Parts: sequence; structure tokens; C-alpha cells
Amino acid sequence: MGETWIQREFLTPRRLVFNVLFYGTHIFLFAYGWHSQATNPKLAGLNSLKFSVWISRGAGLVLAFDGGLILVPMLRNIIRVIRPKLTWLFPADENIWFHRQVAYSMAFWSMVHTTAHYVNFINVERTQIRKEYALQIHYTQPGGITGHFMLLIMVLMYSTAHQKIRKQCFEAFWYTHHLAFFFMLGLYTHATGCFVRDTAEPDYISTFPFYSTKHCLGYLSWRFTIWPGIIYFGERVWREIRARRATRLSKVLVHPSGAMELRIVKPSFKYTAGQWLFIQIPELSRFQWHPFTITSAPEDPYVSVHIRQVGDFTQALGSRLGVGPAVVAAMTSAAMKGAEKDSKTGMTRGDFVELDPAVTSITLPHVRIDGPYGAPAEDVFNSEVAILVGAGIGVTPFASILKHIWYRQKKGKLGSLRRVEFFWVCRDAPSFGWFQSLLQEVEAAQADPNFLRINVYLTQKIGEDMLWNIAVNDAGAEYDPLTLLRSRTMFGRPDWKSIFSTLRQSIESGQYLPGSTSQLKTKVATYFCGPGVIAKALKEACVENTNSSVEFSFAKEHF
Repeated sequence: MGETWIQREFLTPRRLVFNVLFYGTHIFLFAYGWHSQATNPKLAGLNSLKFSVWISRGAGLVLAFDGGLILVPMLRNIIRVIRPKLTWLFPADENIWFHRQVAYSMAFWSMVHTTAHYVNFINVERTQIRKEYALQIHYTQPGGITGHFMLLIMVLMYSTAHQKIRKQCFEAFWYTHHLAFFFMLGLYTHATGCFVRDTAEPDYISTFPFYSTKHCLGYLSWRFTIWPGIIYFGERVWREIRARRATRLSKVLVHPSGAMELRIVKPSFKYTAGQWLFIQIPELSRFQWHPFTITSAPEDPYVSVHIRQVGDFTQALGSRLGVGPAVVAAMTSAAMKGAEKDSKTGMTRGDFVELDPAVTSITLPHVRIDGPYGAPAEDVFNSEVAILVGAGIGVTPFASILKHIWYRQKKGKLGSLRRVEFFWVCRDAPSFGWFQSLLQEVEAAQADPNFLRINVYLTQKIGEDMLWNIAVNDAGAEYDPLTLLRSRTMFGRPDWKSIFSTLRQSIESGQYLPGSTSQLKTKVATYFCGPGVIAKALKEACVENTNSSVEFSFAKEHF
């Protein structure tokens, strides 16, 4: 039996520490906000509203805290700098997950705060402790206006941030999420209505924050929460300046299944294998930036990314480059047959279409890139054994790492790394064409055949044409007929628990790493990019096989 959702999210050691600190801080702030409101003699009139005002004040303080905290995991450049030094303390690789936790907290406390204020405004009208109506506070005073404005933005941002909507229409997510700028303006000016005061009438002033702190007795939380906003705004300005530096799209390669390889030249761009970046094509959209993993190695004279034509943006890019559905279908057909060469198209299954402006008449669009940004796979050279698992196009971060390993092998600078297990799980055969040439080069360059093992799994049901070609070409062949690698393709889904158990036993017996002793703990780092279902199975396999002599760690790629 695998671990339950509650065990995974709340009871694992690191999550348990996080939950105690995170939720403990929120409960403390809520209690402090309640207590400071209820015990303030200057607010005796407002305290006649009893529980509703105490709840609204406590929840308001928590929301002020979350309003500043939610921007911290989005400071990508700062996180990229501190990540190599503070990974043990700060979950830099899970910044998106942490951002979501703060967002969930904001959603909960917003409901508490808003509901309590609705009761407050009704009680103000009922008791007439202030000579005004509930509708006046709701829709004519700054506090009510900014509050409802922020609620509207939250509805738009939360609804379009769902995983299915992001996949089907990334543009909706992208544009609505940038409403956060207006949300933060509303948060910083929310207290200008001066609802919490010791006088019957508000005490306004002409300068920011537009209310007098003598009679308006709020928490002044904006003085603290505004700093993450200022830092984030500064970072976005820096990212815009950096993205405007000279960039040139030098070449485009189109592989089977519609995967486009963009090769970009940008001398000012420095990165580490496994990192990722944002790409913008101004000709297609002046504002959209899309994240992609870097597939080239730092030693290459260019920066490359592989992009599948699966969404509006990527399909528009394919059409712009003249490699739309018709070209991709012809390439994919050759790959599906498993033929060495298709008689009609002249294409092999690992072939690609090259768009070089020096050779073809197609003009390449202008490209802007922003990055690089950190990723877990950067740490691959810090462990003795690295397990790299890619599912489908999720193989992209490991293309860069395998290339980088190849370069470092030549220099003899592999650090602690002694063995690499590479797993690529593909749904269909044409996908093998994405990195076929790279894998062939890396495999052929291995002086030690045991250093790198390539394990390819095909989960697709095999058709008769492909089955026949495999049977004919595999008999006595030195290379696999599907991938053209020495390593044979395996069919079906990998049994991760069995694979990890066998690996652990080999390490413990001393067969896997010759010369290792049982007194030393062997570190096996697992890096994964792909669907959450496989990630869950891999994580469970890591947990089950970790013991006193072998330590399995797990990290998943996040954008």
C-alpha cells in the first residue's frame, strides 16, 4: 500500500515541519489580531460588534502577512542565486508548490475576513454606532471598494490557474495572473477607508496612505508587506532589461511528432545544465512568455529548447515556420512504420527538417529569452548515482544533462558521480526521434559501458507494420530497430519498485559500485520530469528502498 494523501502532504518529516511553522504562524497572527482588537480601549465602540469584528481583524492581519509572502517564491532570480547554498534550508525547488499553499491560505482567510465584514456592516447599520448604511460601506468607501475589487481579481486568477485550464489555454492563465499587480495595489490601499477608528467619522489626509494614524488604528501592515512587492517589481524590470539584450534565432530543427528544436545565439546568456528559461516570440504575442527547459549543454555555442506543437502558441509557431501539421504528419508516418527509410517521403524515423535561413527562403522570427532559472537536476554531480527519468517531452532537461556529462567525461571532471541510469518512457515510437542523434552520440562516446545505462520504454500498443519491422530488423542486429541504440527498447510501463529494489540490492552487494564499502552510505539521486502519476510512483519507490546503507532522494521538475 502506498502512502495516503494525508501522509504525503502532512506527515512526512519535511512537510510536517513546514505545516507546523506555516499554519502555526497563521494561527498565531489570527489570535494576535483578535486579541489586539478586543483589548484596545480606544476601539470600545467598534468592539460592541463583538465576534464579527474580532474575527475580521484577525483574518485581516493573516491576509496582510500572506499578501507579502505570496510574492516571495516568485522572486526567481534571487532564488536562483541562493538555491545552491540554501537548498537544505529553503525548498527552492518547490517554489511553485509553496506559492500555491499561500494562495490556498489566502482563499480561506479571504472567505473568513469577507464574511465577518458582511456581518460587521449589517451590525453597523442595525445598531447605528455610526450613522451610515451597510451599502455605503460596501460600495462608496475605499475599504469596501478595494475589498470587492480584490475579490473579483481573486476569482479570475484562481479559476484560470487550474491545471486543466493552464494546459488548454495558457494565455488565459498568463493574462489573468498579471492582474496580481492591481490586486497588490488594492491590498496596499485597502485600509484607506479607515474602518478601524476611534471616531465616528474617518480622519483623512491628503498624502499616502490617505488616513491619519492618530484616529485610524489599523495595523499599518502595508509598511511591511509592500517590500516584497517592491523587490518583485524591481526583479521584473531587471528581467525586461536582460531579455532585451541581443538575441538571434540561428536554426530550427523539426523532429517527428512535431517537436521543434530552436537554436538561439545569445552571448550574454550563461546557464547550468538542467535549468530552464522563458521564451517570447513578439511576432506571435508581445506579452506572453512561455517556460521551456534548456536542452543544450553550457559548452554548446548556442542555447536550444525543444517544443512540442500541442497548444495554441506552439502550433502558431509551427505554422509561422512552415512546419505545420502536414510536414509533421509525414515525418510521424515514417516513424510509426519503423522503416529505415520511407519510399514516398524519403524520411527515416529519426530524421528532421532543418530550417536554416542561409539555405531556405523561410525567415526566422525574432526571439527573446528570459532566464536562466534553477532546477533540481543542477545537483546531479553531487551524488554517486543519478537516476534520470523523463516521460515523453519531459526528457528535455536530461538532454542538457547528458550532453554536459559527455563534455565533463572528456575533461575527467565528473565530481562524485560514478553511475548514471537514464530512463525514457514514451507513449509512441515517433517520440524517440526527438533526441535520437543525441543519445546515439552519448552512447557511442562511453569509454566505460557501465557508467551510463539507457533504458527506453514504449507504452504504446504496437501495430502490425511496426511489429513486422521490429521482427525483421532485430534479428542479430547490433542496434535496436526502434531507437538505433545499443540498448534494447522495453515494452510496457516500468515497474519502479522492482527497478529500485534491484538497484538497492546491487549496491548493497558491492556489484553496482565496485570498491564501495558497506560502512559508507551511498547517495542515489532521482530526478524526474513528467506527469504526477509517475512522480508519485517514483517517490514511493525511493521511500521504500531507502535504508541505512543506501539513501534514495527524489526531485521533480517544476515550472
